[in-house]
Amino acid sequence: MKDSIKKEVIFNHAIDQVWNAITKAEEISTWFIPADFKAEKGYKYLFTSPPNEKGCNTIGGEILEANPYVLVYTWIVGGTETETTVKWELESTAEGTKLTLEHTGISKYAGETAIEMFESFNGGWDNCINGLTSYLKETVNAG
Repeated sequence: MKDSIKKEVIFNHAIDQVWNAITKAEEISTWFIPADFKAEKGYKYLFTSPPNEKGCNTIGGEILEANPYVLVYTWIVGGTETETTVKWELESTAEGTKLTLEHTGISKYAGETAIEMFESFNGGWDNCINGLTSYLKETVNAG
């Protein structure tokens, strides 16, 4: 069982535009789900969405690192006690900004749940990157 999901994408946007989109609550709430979020070490954040078919509607955790262009936080799905880690890293490139997203610790879920969560997170992060891409193209309108 794989323990890590990694996504990489290049945006045709300045690094600060991408950084703001992944660290400011009002922007996250636009392209992801409603967020009580501050990119400050120690901040306890909460994402809250309408209930889905599995009944999970919250994700919470704590900001572990929020340095320029590196954001790391714990990720705890509502109704579980399993703590995983999400890391966003940005790098300026000739094309714009390279975003690397890594979600680790998924094997901490017990048995078959780990496989189900891996599949759910993997698809969820694809949707998340698509939402961020659309947000940057349409709202920030710089690429």
